[in-house]
Amino acid sequence: MEGLFKHASVYVAENGAFETRDMAVVSGILDCAGDTIFSTPVYDASTCVILPGFVDVHVHLREPGFSYKETITSGTKAAARGGYTVVCAMPNLNPVPDEMSTLQPQLDLIRQGALVRVIPYGAITRGEHGKELADMEAMAPYVVGFSDDGRGVQSDEMMCAAMRKAKELGKLIVAHCEDNSLLRGGYIHDGAYAAAHGHRGICSESEWRQIQRDIELVRRTGCGYHVCHISTKESVELIRQAKREGLDVTCETGPHYLLMDDSMLQEDGRFKMNPPLRDRADREALLAGICDGTIDMIATDHAPHSADEKGRGLEKSAMGIVGLETAFPLLYTYLVKPGVITMEKLMELMYVNPCRRFGIENSMKHGNFTVFDLEKTYKIDPAEFLSAGKATPFTGWDVSGRCLLTVSQGKVVWDSGELQPV
Repeated sequence: MEGLFKHASVYVAENGAFETRDMAVVSGILDCAGDTIFSTPVYDASTCVILPGFVDVHVHLREPGFSYKETITSGTKAAARGGYTVVCAMPNLNPVPDEMSTLQPQLDLIRQGALVRVIPYGAITRGEHGKELADMEAMAPYVVGFSDDGRGVQSDEMMCAAMRKAKELGKLIVAHCEDNSLLRGGYIHDGAYAAAHGHRGICSESEWRQIQRDIELVRRTGCGYHVCHISTKESVELIRQAKREGLDVTCETGPHYLLMDDSMLQEDGRFKMNPPLRDRADREALLAGICDGTIDMIATDHAPHSADEKGRGLEKSAMGIVGLETAFPLLYTYLVKPGVITMEKLMELMYVNPCRRFGIENSMKHGNFTVFDLEKTYKIDPAEFLSAGKATPFTGWDVSGRCLLTVSQGKVVWDSGELQPV
């Protein structure tokens, strides 16, 4: 793609601020236009922002093993449409990537089908069963970190051993925190909605108790530790205190935990995810954690399932929703526009901090950027999704900000067709 974007608001990562600039795209590389005269098309970008491609450190692309839910290709198409140029793929696959022989099929599929950069996770334990460490050393050069996402590591001794090995390898432990002994068959938050509608609840302690345990293990091992999709006020406070102590701890949350709570539940599988939507007080604590820096980044936990798997109501539907195509417009519309956070803060959460924490190079100068028209308004419609998964609790929400263009490593991976030369 070639062209000159006139009067765009451009995020300048070097100073963490936005500047109005004329930007040229030449052979997929973005640079200041200066006084150069271009013969390529000129676009009026006065309502647009040019942003570094977002980084999502927590997605499920479902291949190998579950391609009926999503494929590397369909998932990365969705990522590109959402403005993402790097996604990190979780290991709850078949086979589970727990040694090179089981990681290689995923690497091959990524090489063959990915539109944006995909970096896989290696499993912490063999088969994600929590009984024996995976071959972390062999996988380390090829993975972004180690996780048993979808399952908490129940054994203190196993998690401690994993942390020691990860520290030795210079990799993060990325933890799905869930104490199985506290689940009691629950499938939504153990709150007012569950009580009023006769559902079994998942208590908040099932999440924060394991975070508490792991923080103690970080004290013991010095391991770099990142907590997946936190959802409770207690989790926020535990991580806040760990940071004050100087421990090497970071965390993420998802757009749905920031924008929804269990008072907004409906009897529909598209409202079911793990962890579940919590209480309003939890949502307020998460927003405070975003604002004060306790929560480092926003990840979608994009988790596609088939229509049948999501069509069985709250109790029997599979857990997980999609989010790559809706994250930025939702966060811009409901957090930035009302003044809860700034656009600069949103870029920290979706780009700067994920890159820094996970050691990911994804700069605009290397051809990784996205263009959004902030004045485009529309309703979220799953029928438009490029992901094979369609389940989202945000169906019908009004949003501002449509992705017009995404370029990954100098190649156009999404073009809405709405950019027209002047």
